[in-house]
Amino acid sequence: MAMYKCFKCGKRISHIVLKKTKGKCSYCDSRIFYKTRSVVAKVKAV
Repeated sequence: MAMYKCFKCGKRISHIVLKKTKGKCSYCDSRIFYKTRSVVAKVKAV
């Protein structure tokens, strides 16, 4: 499931909600989003 973050208010929004609201943030009506990064495990180099 893809999660997006609103650039203006910082709320996390799923792709399903974005589809329902036609690409608008349901909190602030902004249309600028970016995809949040998942936590990546760091591995020590050999």
